[in-house]
Amino acid sequence: MATALARPAHRLSLGKVLQKGVLPLALVAGAALIAIGSVVYFSEEAPPFLLEKLPLPNEDLWLLAVRVHVVTAIFSLVACLVLRSAMVVRRAPILHRWLGRVTGIALLLGAVPSGFYLALFAKGGLPSTIGFLLSGVITALAMVEAIRRARRGEVAAHRRAANHVLAQLSVAVTSRTLLLCFDTFGYDPTTSYLISLWVPVIGSALLVEIGACRRVCAYLFRTLSQLLWRSHAPHRGNAVAVDKLAGSGVTAR
Repeated sequence: MATALARPAHRLSLGKVLQKGVLPLALVAGAALIAIGSVVYFSEEAPPFLLEKLPLPNEDLWLLAVRVHVVTAIFSLVACLVLRSAMVVRRAPILHRWLGRVTGIALLLGAVPSGFYLALFAKGGLPSTIGFLLSGVITALAMVEAIRRARRGEVAAHRRAANHVLAQLSVAVTSRTLLLCFDTFGYDPTTSYLISLWVPVIGSALLVEIGACRRVCAYLFRTLSQLLWRSHAPHRGNAVAVDKLAGSGVTAR
């Protein structure tokens, strides 16, 4: 009587647990805290952060840019996390498509242009300005590339570009986390600000590329293994047939 073989239990690696569970929740929590802390920008009173920037060429324009950037960047961060969900990709492709379009518009017409303007008045001078501009350029180029690859149906390339968008949006959370750590230990504010900006910007981009290279290498390894297996399959089949003939006592004539 034939018995069914039990399938081995699927085990999640630590990396997948962090990638699919802990990190998204941490980013959502960070986005929520940023949103709560940004409520002051929408009040009638002048926010403290504005007072630190004075004098400004145009206070009203700066405040408008902050408001636009806060709303569109937070929305885009949360939207990218939703778009990255396997459940949304597989079970709600229409939602994925339209949410992606809205996110692209919010980024390219809202978060990126307003971020470029705010970068001109960034704390830390020219190094901070360059860091913010670099992050904005990466975000814009990656968003355009993600849209282009999606229209062509190139899923892997689309995912890679979209991961760059999410990585740069996450800089707002990781940067504030690093700043909090530096402030706790009393490091120099300007140096801490620059490190907290540049490390997440460069590190996030590198992590996406490392992950993409690992997936490509894994795909090539699987493909090569399958080719080798198929090329040896006829030989294994012949060997099995000979063994069966020998075992049954049949001799070739």
